[in-house]
Amino acid sequence: MYICMLSVHGLIRADELELGRDPDTGGQTKYVVDLARALALHPDVQQVDLVTRLIDDPAVDPQYAREIEPLGKGARIVRIPCGPREYLPKEQLWDHLESFSDTLAHLLQEQGRLPTLIHSHYADAGYVGVRLSNLLGIPLVHTGHSLGRDKRKRLLARGLSREQISSTYNIERRIDAEEAVLANADLVITSTHNEIEEQYGLYNYYDPERMVVIPPGTDLQQFYPPRPGDTFGFSSAVNRFFSDPDKPLVLALSRADERKNLATLLDTYGETPQLQETANLLIVAGNRDDIRDLENGPQAVLTDLLLIVDANDLYGRVAMPKHHRPADVPEIYRMVAARGGVFINPALTEPFGLTLLEAAASGLPVVATENGGPVDIIRNCQCGELVDPLDKDQIAAALLKLLRDEDAWQRASSNGIEKVRELYSWQAHAEAYVDQVRALPGRYTPLAAAGPPPSGQRYRDRLVVTDLDQTLIGDPAALQEFIDIMRRHRKQVSFAIATGRRIDSAMALMKKHRIPSPDIFITSQGTRIQYGQALTEDDVWRDHIDYDWSARRVREAMSSLPGLITQERREQTPFKLSYYYDESKAPSLHDINTLLRQQEITANVTLSFGQFLDVLPVRASKGQALRYVGQRFDIPLEQMLVAGGSGADEDMMRGNTLAVVVENRHHEELSPLPDLKGIYFASRSHAGGIIEAMDYYDFFNLCRAPDA
Repeated sequence: MYICMLSVHGLIRADELELGRDPDTGGQTKYVVDLARALALHPDVQQVDLVTRLIDDPAVDPQYAREIEPLGKGARIVRIPCGPREYLPKEQLWDHLESFSDTLAHLLQEQGRLPTLIHSHYADAGYVGVRLSNLLGIPLVHTGHSLGRDKRKRLLARGLSREQISSTYNIERRIDAEEAVLANADLVITSTHNEIEEQYGLYNYYDPERMVVIPPGTDLQQFYPPRPGDTFGFSSAVNRFFSDPDKPLVLALSRADERKNLATLLDTYGETPQLQETANLLIVAGNRDDIRDLENGPQAVLTDLLLIVDANDLYGRVAMPKHHRPADVPEIYRMVAARGGVFINPALTEPFGLTLLEAAASGLPVVATENGGPVDIIRNCQCGELVDPLDKDQIAAALLKLLRDEDAWQRASSNGIEKVRELYSWQAHAEAYVDQVRALPGRYTPLAAAGPPPSGQRYRDRLVVTDLDQTLIGDPAALQEFIDIMRRHRKQVSFAIATGRRIDSAMALMKKHRIPSPDIFITSQGTRIQYGQALTEDDVWRDHIDYDWSARRVREAMSSLPGLITQERREQTPFKLSYYYDESKAPSLHDINTLLRQQEITANVTLSFGQFLDVLPVRASKGQALRYVGQRFDIPLEQMLVAGGSGADEDMMRGNTLAVVVENRHHEELSPLPDLKGIYFASRSHAGGIIEAMDYYDFFNLCRAPDA
């Protein structure tokens, strides 16, 4: 197998992961690195590529700008550009994911071997994974790590408004991407049963039959119990805080995030004299030089902790060291275990709880939140206690039980060491993983290589693609100027029409306006591709989009909806169901997608001009057809000038193409397109706007956006 793993956001490198630096550098970054290494060691796996974002920013280590970084035998990190070169939070990456997808698709095709499967991690990578799976015809596996609907539910419970949540977290785009992933993924891997039932159960396309629990592994080479005679260098960084450094330690280790609930833990300790008499408290919450220099979230959490220490006069009993290295973490666990201490994860909710496994493997009993993944871990390993993270009395009682009852401490410690090794090793994870994915490629027919392009097109290295109605057509003088330009450059540039019209309707309109036949005809919203004056049908594309398509099921699902009238028979095709859409009566596009997903129908729904609704196979669209054409004609997306104006054109214009919205269509469905260098809003209308874009992009020479 050749496995392509996608994990777009955060900071990922082979060693010294910056865990806890910010909300994007949590457990997922360690998970994907460890998983890539573990899978590469499996005898049935030849290569694992972990693909992430290339970051060239003086604010982070130069290592994140390396295009290739080895991870060990058979595994490597591959970094590709995604939007601006500086480090960005994941909420700001959504408008750049099409470009990431286009760049990765090109890289995979150039190397001459496609992956056996794609495995995406988190919603942003899932968005990319769906596009690649549909374009290349290979299976998609997904791991969510955390989910948008669950996060929105928790944020609403904290008192944030829907508007605040949407603007801060881009939550609607995330949830929509997660719905699309669930509609398209062949397998969803979760860490716990709780994740399937309590989190994925909130989604329209919830299908537990395509979900499997494979808990993350633990690196047992790093995490093991203390040995007789061990000394711990980190003790000097801790002992200086304590009046009595010989007491056992209660350890909390997480990033400084409000959801980790460290303030409740510290309140509990400050309000429980028995705990203070029995143990000291060690909180390892990321790294800092000056709290005032941190981002607002970590700054608020750490400031609150210091205020609680002061209010309860906990000096001499609480340690919050300012720095630790990732390499210190295994030693910290062993140090606490050697002192007879306890590890606690008091998070409000914990999707899995990898730190619990690390602590248990190190011989530490654990106390953990009852919300999320720790339920499975504690049940399987019998290594500690579950608590309500908001019940201070319960937290205190669980800690005191393990700290004061030597037999209970020893049982939990021994069970953790034994059961983590048995149930939660990376080798066991890799074995279960390969068993689950082994059969997936057999369900797919990868996109076959089409024959070479027609001889007349072989040496053309760029392409102009345009819609017809109100884009190319509408200004006769500008249209003639456009036709003259294309004739002058016919040896260099191919010409394509991409329209929602059927081929016969498009040809009649072109004949009326004396538009020459294009080299490439993409018609019926991307469901048909034909070439040259002979209109040679691309049968490979037709077979590719037929995957998982049932026109009958779509018709049945749509038949009861108000505000939809089936268009004339001549507008229907085997791969396109077309309706007139009355927005005053019909459900929204979002609601129609929800209906189809609830009935387990995978389809691509587009709305044009606010009145024409088309339902297509999930692999079909103008944008996907255009990318296929680019592969066949060996024309880079960066050398395609694309003009459109309706919602059905959007996926042609996002990504690595050079796009133009002509002036007369600025106010239409593409007006919300982001202000990116590859999307130009022309000042001229119709064909004149396309000509203006040719100048803007210097299309026949440099062929790029200014200052790109």
